[in-house]
Amino acid sequence: MLGEDEDTAMVMADDEVRSAIVMGVSKIFCLFEMDLSSLLLDPDLESEAAHKRISLRVADLEWMCNVLIKMDLMKNFVSNWTAISKRILAVIEDKKLDQVMWGLKAKMIEVTGKVLEAVGYGNVIVPALCRVQLLKTWLPYVRKMKPILDSKATEEIGFPYKMDEDMCQNIEGSMVSLVLTLPSNDQADILADWIKGEEVQYPDLSEAFEVWCYRTKSAKRRLMEGSDSHSDGSR
Repeated sequence: MLGEDEDTAMVMADDEVRSAIVMGVSKIFCLFEMDLSSLLLDPDLESEAAHKRISLRVADLEWMCNVLIKMDLMKNFVSNWTAISKRILAVIEDKKLDQVMWGLKAKMIEVTGKVLEAVGYGNVIVPALCRVQLLKTWLPYVRKMKPILDSKATEEIGFPYKMDEDMCQNIEGSMVSLVLTLPSNDQADILADWIKGEEVQYPDLSEAFEVWCYRTKSAKRRLMEGSDSHSDGSR
């Protein structure tokens, strides 16, 4: 029903369909979170069954993400993803998954990239608190995982989970744009953490840092000028 055909626009405009899609999103996220959490209880994380179960849930998320973009319902996906992001990382950064589930870890970055792109470029409008949470949650993880995945791709012939250049550029550009939409104090916090990081090379937020510096200097200059004008006028 949601394919590229002549009936697509009619389906997208149907309130019942849109309502069903929103309910479906909540259900898919719930099932994904349940299966993700159950990984930590699986005695054999490298088994085909474990990989297949979680891979199907991730495939559902990816499909739903593409559908919601077409229906202008991506905000629903963004809200759900932001709400469970810390719980996702709590599982995939657990010691039990330290040297397994590379495909899952790479997919989580890929899905996050779509969320960051939607928010960073203004296709989805969410509160500043949500934008800050997205960045503070995923920026450290992406920064940590890229060199790890790059290293494994170098060491292991045929390792399939290296982040490709297009995805890297999209995530970096989205993060730069997203930082610049935040209140100045939040920008300062995120950029300060980024500068302190060992892997400052990626993502490169120097453009956002330069803009923040310029805006901060301009704001201070205007404040000083306003203060001087007020002092002159009171004499």
